[in-house]
Amino acid sequence: MPELPEVETTLRGVSPHVIGKRVREVIVRDKRLRWPVPDTIHEMEGCRIDSGIRRAKYMLFGTTKGTLLLHLGMSGNLRVLTPDVPFKKHDHLAITLDSGKQLRLHDPRRFGAALWIEGDPMQHALLKDLGPEPLGDVFSAAHLHAACKGKTAAIKLVIMDSHVVVGVGNIYASEALFMAGIDPRKPAGKVTRPRLEKLVKAIRDVLTASIEMGGTTLRDFVNESGEPGYFAQTLRVYDREGDPCRVCGTKIKRIVLGQRSTFFCPKCQH
Repeated sequence: MPELPEVETTLRGVSPHVIGKRVREVIVRDKRLRWPVPDTIHEMEGCRIDSGIRRAKYMLFGTTKGTLLLHLGMSGNLRVLTPDVPFKKHDHLAITLDSGKQLRLHDPRRFGAALWIEGDPMQHALLKDLGPEPLGDVFSAAHLHAACKGKTAAIKLVIMDSHVVVGVGNIYASEALFMAGIDPRKPAGKVTRPRLEKLVKAIRDVLTASIEMGGTTLRDFVNESGEPGYFAQTLRVYDREGDPCRVCGTKIKRIVLGQRSTFFCPKCQH
């Protein structure tokens, strides 16, 4: 599933090709995504795309008339191609630009989204109750300490709650907790403030490093071949059950928390 770094990389990859360009045509080949693609999406036609930002795992492309919201779902990707490239089976949406390029949303599992928002997009139901961005100033040890206070839920589940902080997916939660030396099962309310400070830094570090690694794949967004490569993860614990810890040599353990696989080092994390 594309996580926050992959979405950020996608946005950076396609933005130079769409920002400042005018929309000639919107082609909806199949509106059956997570939510039906609205007919109002054709309001984009004739508009110039003035901005492109990310909020959580949503990409928002702004015009004077409204905002296009895109989400990649479980398996989606964006490509910038020329209109003469044949459509693939799961190319559900195409936006033809006055540059002669075309932005295409490919989504085999149809868990993605393409919505048209009029008015302030941050007040849309999908966005208005989201927590702070993990790389922004609002996300701090003080914020996380307040969110954890009195909670008996496992700390891993708390940092994956999008009302607490957005974009900390399963892989990055496991990796950040390892970097901070915190057992993912530990009740959130019992994690001390100094350890939460380490966790906030670890979350920032692992996401920042992943985004930086993604820079090498930007070319993947302007060709028609295959799926996006994104970037190779240098994983410390995730999906390494039974392998030796890279720090102490103890075998990495796998458990299930909140119906998600969770990986940690029993010695390094406590």
